[in-house]
Amino acid sequence: MNTQNTLEKNSQTPDLNKAIRKRFTQVIVQALLMGTILFVSAGTLNWPMAWLMMGFYVAMLAVNAILMMRRNPEMIAERAEVKEGTKDWDRVLTSLGALLWLLILLVTGLDKRFGWSPEFSIYIQLFAFIFVMLGYAFASWAMLSNPFFAGTVRIQEERGHAVATAGPDQTVRHPGYSGWSLANLATPVALGSLVGLMPAVLFVLNLIIRTALEDQTLQDELDGYKEYTEQVRYRLLPGIW
Repeated sequence: MNTQNTLEKNSQTPDLNKAIRKRFTQVIVQALLMGTILFVSAGTLNWPMAWLMMGFYVAMLAVNAILMMRRNPEMIAERAEVKEGTKDWDRVLTSLGALLWLLILLVTGLDKRFGWSPEFSIYIQLFAFIFVMLGYAFASWAMLSNPFFAGTVRIQEERGHAVATAGPDQTVRHPGYSGWSLANLATPVALGSLVGLMPAVLFVLNLIIRTALEDQTLQDELDGYKEYTEQVRYRLLPGIW
């Protein structure tokens, strides 16, 4: 029995490692794309807050990667591709969310170049940057606490999908979305742009729609989730929704 299990595990290792390498490549490309859009659209490299943002983003990705490799490398592989069983509406909303994230960066960079927004105090920008860090930290906590924190909405039957009730999932049912909403709303302000708030608001509205559809899917298809909703009432923001 032990020998058979070992052989099965070893046979899966190459595929797991391949998927992990793929996910790491995606994340590196994402970070490079973020920096490229910001600085090219701004037309300058002399943008200290953007460098601060990039430094934090890369550091956060590195820490997440180290912790996830120790805790749950299978989830890294899970997030590497869109798996069978992903809801069609989620494919659309995920793609739209990615485009809106890029639009936040583009509009904010163009605002830096053309000066559409009034000049922000550095203290306001740094204050907003604190919320960027808090938002991403909260989302990272959710990712580390939930072994089924996939990149798309599907029931992961092959992984023994179960309701996550640890960490921030004790406060709201979709803490990853809560964190990303906060971080992306604060990002344009941290970079000195009011105009960038327009795509940021659209990004959050897209997440709200995705949250509602995902929550209903989990209630319909995941054992124990309805009972969980009775214990944790709010989806994104405690006391509101």
